[in-house]
Amino acid sequence: MNIKKIAEYRELQAKLEQMQKDRDQLAPEVSVAIQFLEKVEAEAKELGLSLVEVALYLAPELKVGAPEKTAKQRKPHKPREMKVYVNPNTQERIETKGGNHKLLKQWKAEHGGDVVEGWREVDTEGEKEVA
Repeated sequence: MNIKKIAEYRELQAKLEQMQKDRDQLAPEVSVAIQFLEKVEAEAKELGLSLVEVALYLAPELKVGAPEKTAKQRKPHKPREMKVYVNPNTQERIETKGGNHKLLKQWKAEHGGDVVEGWREVDTEGEKEVA
């Protein structure tokens, strides 16, 4: 048998004994609270109430439950607008809704962000105009 395994076993046994001692010390204090909680649960069940409802009757200032605004109640985000860029040097065209387009990033690195933004087509009344 492996000596390390024996040492590990003894260490775990000592921890277990310590945890049992700690549990036994807490038992008298906790048992009263557990008995009270069991009685409250039984009464709440008899009355058809949940523990949350009982808590709200006892302390109405508590805020228990779901957050006031859930994801379903929030306004939907406005969809991103389609942006179209045309490189005047190569006539390459990019359509993107975000700035994370590989070729667009490459153009901005080569020519500068302001220059590339000047290549953007402007949408006027549903029709595109080339800048």
